[in-house]
Amino acid sequence: MTQENSPFASRQTIEQVEEGAELAPKFDANGLIAVVTTDSETGELLMHGYMNEEALTKTIESGEAHYWSRSRQALWHKGATSGLTQEIIEMRIDDDQDAVWLRVKVAGSGASCHVGYRSCFYRAIPTGIPVEDASKLLEFKEDDKTFDPKAVYGDAPNPTQL
Repeated sequence: MTQENSPFASRQTIEQVEEGAELAPKFDANGLIAVVTTDSETGELLMHGYMNEEALTKTIESGEAHYWSRSRQALWHKGATSGLTQEIIEMRIDDDQDAVWLRVKVAGSGASCHVGYRSCFYRAIPTGIPVEDASKLLEFKEDDKTFDPKAVYGDAPNPTQL
Protein backbone atom coordinates (compact mmCIF):
# COMPACT_ATOMS: atom_id res chain seq x y z
CA MET A 1 0.00 0.00 0.00
CA THR A 2 1.20 3.47 -0.72
CA GLN A 3 0.48 6.61 1.30
CA GLU A 4 -2.21 7.66 -1.22
CA ASN A 5 -4.43 4.68 -0.36
CA SER A 6 -3.22 4.09 3.19
CA PRO A 7 -5.92 3.78 5.82
CA PHE A 8 -3.58 5.52 8.29
CA ALA A 9 -3.03 9.23 8.85
CA SER A 10 0.05 10.82 7.36
CA ARG A 11 2.58 12.02 9.91
CA GLN A 12 2.42 15.82 10.00
CA THR A 13 3.71 17.08 13.35
CA ILE A 14 5.26 15.72 16.53
CA GLU A 15 2.22 16.94 18.47
CA GLN A 16 -0.15 15.09 16.11
CA VAL A 17 1.88 11.85 16.38
CA GLU A 18 2.59 11.98 20.13
CA GLU A 19 -0.54 13.65 21.52
CA GLY A 20 -3.19 13.25 18.82
CA ALA A 21 -5.94 10.70 18.30
CA GLU A 22 -4.91 9.71 14.76
CA LEU A 23 -3.15 6.43 14.04
CA ALA A 24 -0.07 7.46 12.02
CA PRO A 25 2.37 4.53 12.36
CA LYS A 26 6.01 5.00 11.47
CA PHE A 27 7.19 2.06 9.38
CA ASP A 28 10.97 1.62 8.98
CA ALA A 29 12.91 1.76 5.69
CA ASN A 30 11.73 -1.80 4.94
CA GLY A 31 8.09 -0.86 5.54
CA LEU A 32 7.94 -2.65 8.91
CA ILE A 33 6.95 -1.79 12.46
CA ALA A 34 8.10 -3.78 15.51
CA VAL A 35 5.51 -5.75 17.53
CA VAL A 36 5.78 -7.30 20.97
CA THR A 37 3.12 -9.80 21.95
CA THR A 38 2.22 -10.76 25.51
CA ASP A 39 -0.32 -13.08 27.12
CA SER A 40 -3.33 -10.99 28.16
CA GLU A 41 -3.80 -12.83 31.46
CA THR A 42 -0.25 -13.44 32.70
CA GLY A 43 1.68 -10.64 30.98
CA GLU A 44 4.23 -13.22 29.80
CA LEU A 45 6.20 -12.14 26.73
CA LEU A 46 5.26 -14.57 23.97
CA MET A 47 6.99 -13.22 20.89
CA HIS A 48 8.47 -10.32 18.98
CA GLY A 49 7.69 -9.79 15.33
CA TYR A 50 7.01 -7.22 12.65
CA MET A 51 4.03 -5.92 10.74
CA ASN A 52 3.87 -4.19 7.43
CA GLU A 53 0.93 -1.94 6.57
CA GLU A 54 -1.16 -4.85 5.31
CA ALA A 55 -0.53 -6.94 8.44
CA LEU A 56 -1.39 -4.01 10.71
CA THR A 57 -4.58 -3.37 8.73
CA LYS A 58 -5.64 -7.04 8.84
CA THR A 59 -4.89 -7.24 12.57
CA ILE A 60 -7.05 -4.21 13.31
CA GLU A 61 -9.89 -5.37 11.07
CA SER A 62 -9.95 -9.07 12.04
CA GLY A 63 -9.13 -8.87 15.75
CA GLU A 64 -6.49 -11.59 15.26
CA ALA A 65 -2.74 -11.11 14.94
CA HIS A 66 -1.17 -10.93 11.49
CA TYR A 67 2.55 -10.39 11.02
CA TRP A 68 5.04 -9.93 8.21
CA SER A 69 7.51 -12.82 8.03
CA ARG A 70 10.90 -11.38 7.15
CA SER A 71 12.37 -14.84 6.48
CA ARG A 72 9.56 -15.89 4.13
CA GLN A 73 8.78 -12.39 2.83
CA ALA A 74 5.08 -13.09 3.26
CA LEU A 75 2.04 -12.02 5.23
CA TRP A 76 1.51 -14.41 8.14
CA HIS A 77 -1.80 -14.96 9.97
CA LYS A 78 -0.50 -16.30 13.27
CA GLY A 79 -1.98 -19.74 13.93
CA ALA A 80 -3.48 -20.27 10.46
CA THR A 81 -1.52 -23.54 10.12
CA SER A 82 -1.22 -24.63 13.75
CA GLY A 83 -4.60 -23.46 15.03
CA LEU A 84 -2.82 -21.41 17.71
CA THR A 85 -4.36 -18.10 16.62
CA GLN A 86 -3.86 -14.96 18.68
CA GLU A 87 -7.09 -13.14 19.56
CA ILE A 88 -6.35 -9.47 20.25
CA ILE A 89 -7.54 -8.47 23.72
CA GLU A 90 -5.83 -5.08 23.56
CA MET A 91 -3.62 -3.36 21.01
CA ARG A 92 -1.44 -0.37 21.85
CA ILE A 93 1.01 1.82 20.00
CA ASP A 94 3.94 3.63 21.62
CA ASP A 95 4.40 7.39 21.94
CA ASP A 96 6.07 8.01 18.59
CA GLN A 97 4.02 5.30 16.89
CA ASP A 98 6.92 3.09 15.77
CA ALA A 99 6.17 0.02 17.93
CA VAL A 100 3.03 -2.01 18.62
CA TRP A 101 2.14 -4.00 21.74
CA LEU A 102 -0.43 -6.79 21.45
CA ARG A 103 -2.08 -8.39 24.47
CA VAL A 104 -3.52 -11.66 23.19
CA LYS A 105 -5.38 -14.80 24.09
CA VAL A 106 -3.81 -17.77 22.29
CA ALA A 107 -6.11 -20.55 21.08
CA GLY A 108 -5.44 -24.25 21.66
CA SER A 109 -2.50 -25.13 23.91
CA GLY A 110 -1.58 -21.47 24.30
CA ALA A 111 1.77 -21.85 22.56
CA SER A 112 3.14 -19.06 20.39
CA CYS A 113 6.47 -20.52 19.32
CA HIS A 114 6.79 -22.61 16.15
CA VAL A 115 9.43 -24.70 17.97
CA GLY A 116 6.70 -25.97 20.30
CA TYR A 117 7.36 -23.91 23.41
CA ARG A 118 4.76 -21.56 24.88
CA SER A 119 6.93 -18.47 24.43
CA CYS A 120 9.53 -17.73 21.79
CA PHE A 121 11.69 -16.49 24.69
CA TYR A 122 12.32 -19.92 26.21
CA ARG A 123 16.07 -19.47 26.86
CA ALA A 124 17.94 -17.08 29.15
CA ILE A 125 21.34 -15.53 28.48
CA PRO A 126 23.57 -15.42 31.56
CA THR A 127 24.99 -12.03 32.50
CA GLY A 128 27.88 -10.81 34.61
CA ILE A 129 30.35 -13.16 32.89
CA PRO A 130 32.57 -12.81 29.80
CA VAL A 131 30.49 -12.88 26.62
CA GLU A 132 32.56 -15.80 25.30
CA ASP A 133 31.28 -17.90 28.23
CA ALA A 134 27.73 -16.50 28.14
CA SER A 135 27.37 -17.31 24.45
CA LYS A 136 27.81 -21.02 25.26
CA LEU A 137 25.56 -21.22 28.33
CA LEU A 138 21.97 -20.55 27.26
CA GLU A 139 19.63 -21.74 29.98
CA PHE A 140 16.28 -23.30 29.06
CA LYS A 141 13.45 -21.68 31.03
CA GLU A 142 10.74 -23.92 29.59
CA ASP A 143 11.30 -27.64 30.04
CA ASP A 144 8.41 -29.07 28.07
CA LYS A 145 7.05 -28.22 24.67
CA THR A 146 3.31 -27.60 24.51
CA PHE A 147 3.00 -29.27 21.10
CA ASP A 148 5.03 -31.37 18.67
CA PRO A 149 6.09 -29.15 15.74
CA LYS A 150 6.48 -32.13 13.37
CA ALA A 151 2.91 -33.25 14.09
CA VAL A 152 1.62 -29.74 13.37
CA TYR A 153 3.85 -28.60 10.51
CA GLY A 154 5.08 -31.91 9.11
CA ASP A 155 8.48 -31.83 7.47
CA ALA A 156 8.02 -28.27 6.20
CA PRO A 157 11.19 -26.19 6.34
CA ASN A 158 11.70 -24.21 9.49
CA PRO A 159 10.14 -20.76 8.96
CA THR A 160 13.23 -19.15 10.43
CA GLN A 161 15.73 -20.74 8.09
CA LEU A 162 19.35 -19.83 8.73
